[in-house]
Amino acid sequence: MSHPVHPAVVHFPVACWSLATLADVVGLFWAPPWLWQLAFVLTVLGCAFGLVAALAGFWELLKLPAEHPAGSTAHAHMGLALTSWCLYAGSALLRLPDQQPLPPDTWALALGGVGLLSLLATGWLGGKLVYGYGVGVTPREG
Repeated sequence: MSHPVHPAVVHFPVACWSLATLADVVGLFWAPPWLWQLAFVLTVLGCAFGLVAALAGFWELLKLPAEHPAGSTAHAHMGLALTSWCLYAGSALLRLPDQQPLPPDTWALALGGVGLLSLLATGWLGGKLVYGYGVGVTPREG
């Protein structure tokens, strides 16, 4: 398959984590129980999809020649993506004492908020890789 898988699957953790953070922020002002439960499920789904996206991204990184000018940006992108994953995984774990999901505490909310900032920076670097360096783009003939 010539099309990179990473760009096709990365939208799932981005959507899940972004919506989870939005649900948490809305939950600060309007807090029906289903809202924080939705945020928890979205956070966990984002972590699961994030592993798939990370594996696909790592596979693409292995195909990047060592001397490619995008190398440092690609490594920064990967580092920020893994940071985002860890922050959201930490947020999910803080919501799950005794294997029962609970409303998020201040730390869980903070990890989700910082996770979103990290996720935004990750996406910006991903855009730089594609649009700035042409990573994963098939050159046009002609």
